Amino acid sequence: MKIEGVLPVALFREGELPKAGDEVPVSIKGRNQEGYYELSLFKIAQPKDWSSLERAFEEKAAITGTVTGAIKGGLTVDVGVRAFMPASRSGVRDAAEMEKLVGQEIVCRIIKLDVADEDVVVDRRAVIEEQELAQREQRYAQVREGDVVQGTVRSLTEYGAFVDLGGVDGLLHISDMAWNRITKPADVLSEGQQVEVKVLKIDSEKRRISLGLKQLQKHPWDDAAERFKTGERVRGTVTRLADFGAFVELEAGIEGLIHLSEMSWAKKVRKPSDILKQGDVVDAVILGVNAGERRISLGLKQALGDPWADAAQRFLAGSQIEGPVTSFTKFGAFIQLTEGVEGMVHVSEISADKHIHHPQDVLRKGEQVKALVLAVDAEKRQIRLSMKQLIPTSLDEYLAEHKVGDVVSGRTVEAPKSDSHEPVRVELGEGIHGYCRIASATPSSAESQAEAKVDLASLSSMLKARWKTGAAPGISKPEAIQSGQIRSFRITRLDIAAKRIELEMV
Repeated sequence: MKIEGVLPVALFREGELPKAGDEVPVSIKGRNQEGYYELSLFKIAQPKDWSSLERAFEEKAAITGTVTGAIKGGLTVDVGVRAFMPASRSGVRDAAEMEKLVGQEIVCRIIKLDVADEDVVVDRRAVIEEQELAQREQRYAQVREGDVVQGTVRSLTEYGAFVDLGGVDGLLHISDMAWNRITKPADVLSEGQQVEVKVLKIDSEKRRISLGLKQLQKHPWDDAAERFKTGERVRGTVTRLADFGAFVELEAGIEGLIHLSEMSWAKKVRKPSDILKQGDVVDAVILGVNAGERRISLGLKQALGDPWADAAQRFLAGSQIEGPVTSFTKFGAFIQLTEGVEGMVHVSEISADKHIHHPQDVLRKGEQVKALVLAVDAEKRQIRLSMKQLIPTSLDEYLAEHKVGDVVSGRTVEAPKSDSHEPVRVELGEGIHGYCRIASATPSSAESQAEAKVDLASLSSMLKARWKTGAAPGISKPEAIQSGQIRSFRITRLDIAAKRIELEMV
């Protein structure tokens, strides 16, 4: 009829595709929207009388017919005799599409035949489904794992996209769409889009074809070791949080891990959400790259700089600091000097006035305190502090008010032993002691009794009157010294660092 027909390539087996000029037996299914005849390789009979209709009914063979009109509940079809085709068996979805079938030649099957009543019912939908199934089977047989094929995105779901490969569908999972992590397939594809995909796997039993889109692109880890170097500063987006850290996307398909221990210098992070949340853009330092295992270790705190790098220069021994109490241990309290740097006050260095068993007895968390830096060990990240050494004592005041050569009064705490060269401890004031070396001597009993009486009766008045210089009045200078005596001494040495006073008798 001088009109070309269209025969799908998918109907031919691999290697059996005809060449231009070949004659191929076909059957006409009907016309498409462009006006071309749609052809099929099915052998379709065209009945001419009731006997041929009966034979086609018995054999369940497909026959051709022409749609002559639309009536209530369906269509009338001329298959040599007048037949009825229910709307549900027309193979179209709505009345508008049914109207378009009027005047077209179709392929159908007889599902009811009553010669006596001349009642014929035909089904077009069953033939269409069989043809589609045959095309799928042929196409399925042609597809091979590893093939790169063209397809059309038929539909999108939460987990992927179904792609029509020409009669057979394949699933393109969301994880195989791109090397980077995507939230939904619609971010990458749209329905009706033409795509080139790779066949990843064919499940013959379940008739499933798995497809990949990202596999046709270069894998980002192939040259990751060349592009990411240890020590470099990088920027990325937090994609997800785990119990042990946070994953950061550095570029499409490349993620690094910030471990909990690498998140903060200042505090112990118990969970990543204490510091980060999904979607945060962060700066980090690359700590290590393992391209073989596709792992990059990142440090968040390193991007802020190591606060211990110049701690020894910033916190010199002997300098004074102030900061909050951050935590306690059995043996002391930790004080924050600056972000990421803490020092420890040992329990023995908290108070000079009383013995403390637990630091919580006198300090509370968050309290601002002052302390003296005793020593800094930057390698071990340790700073020793003292609070008590910032509090002036009566001994500090005594040392500040006196100098070597001053003559002072004091009470011997114990008498020297005749066979010992150890210095005698002398009480110069409340809680203030000096040490005097005295040659051993044996005092007379009268002198001893006199000294004892002076000690008991007039110790307070004598210390008050002549505390700094000179000897106490009314006391003779004996040749020997005993415990409890009030005597005059000359300061021979003041050791402020060791807080020691050395004396000699006057």
